Amino acid sequence: MNAIKSNSYWVGVILSVWCIMQPLTSYSQHETDLIADNMLLYQRFNGGWAKAYHNRKITYDHVFSAAQKKQIKSQHDLKDATIDNKATTREINYLLKAYNKTHDSAYLVSAERGLDYLLKAQYDNGGWPQYYPDSSLYRSQVTFNDNAIINVLQLLRNVARQKREFAAVDPKYVRPCREAVKRAIDCILKTQIVVDGRKTAWNQQYNKVTLLPEKARSFELVGLAASESAAIVDFLMQIPQPSDAVKDAVNSAMTWFKKVAIKGYRFEHIVAPKESTGKDAILVKDANSVIWARFYEIGTDRPFFSGRNSEKKYDLKEIEDERRAGYAWYGSWPARLIDQDYPAWLSKYGR
Repeated sequence: MNAIKSNSYWVGVILSVWCIMQPLTSYSQHETDLIADNMLLYQRFNGGWAKAYHNRKITYDHVFSAAQKKQIKSQHDLKDATIDNKATTREINYLLKAYNKTHDSAYLVSAERGLDYLLKAQYDNGGWPQYYPDSSLYRSQVTFNDNAIINVLQLLRNVARQKREFAAVDPKYVRPCREAVKRAIDCILKTQIVVDGRKTAWNQQYNKVTLLPEKARSFELVGLAASESAAIVDFLMQIPQPSDAVKDAVNSAMTWFKKVAIKGYRFEHIVAPKESTGKDAILVKDANSVIWARFYEIGTDRPFFSGRNSEKKYDLKEIEDERRAGYAWYGSWPARLIDQDYPAWLSKYGR
């Protein structure tokens, strides 16, 4: 009788442990990520992602019906994959984190298809187009605008280093990613604009063949772009053991940033009921503020602006309100570089 009680006791313990563990095991086997699953839905045939769906920014935090999923999948073959507005790089980064959390192989496969897309889209000269394979309008230009190429480079560099969630990527990607970054750095060095023998900053976009500066959207004329140039310099300063060419590019750009800083003003968006958009953008005197213009004229370093008619203006008030209030014409983009990052970089690498 005691033996029977003893056996029953241990059977009960085993069953209790099994019951406790079973839900955990089942969850880990079927754990999913809504956002990652939706990213799989939107991925294009070539491995990249679009930035918009029916002309609206794509968001992934929705529960779609079967009919909606079918509609999304029907656009699988569109050629609108891009690196603009963080598209494609955003998805790859997220999918790798989701795989690290769930171990769902579909997320890793999708992320690696995205890497294949980025590696294939790179030009021989090291640059990337804004869209691939769509080459209409300005979409085939080498695109620093809104940090498109820099976002790609940060991702590829992380893959090459195989740390954190990026360690899950097949090691076969390490060498291609490292070589792609190297080619891109060469492209960055070649496209830094030289004025009177001195290197300055970068334009937003360049011709894919000649690497000469080109206009993009109608209000984005050729000029030295402070925002994109700050992101480029930030990336260059993260290169371990930089070459003399990289050091020269960084030092030259930082000298230019300091030269064209606008002191004593801040940029504000305000409510303006009399304007067509109901808002406006203005400069306000502020003795404690330092800002930079988005665009500077090559050769004169004079800030300029443009509306949708592509006419260059030197006073923000001279362009239409829709563009005046709808674009980041001024910002503090290089401020952190000047105050923190560049001094630390100089102490490590010198001039």
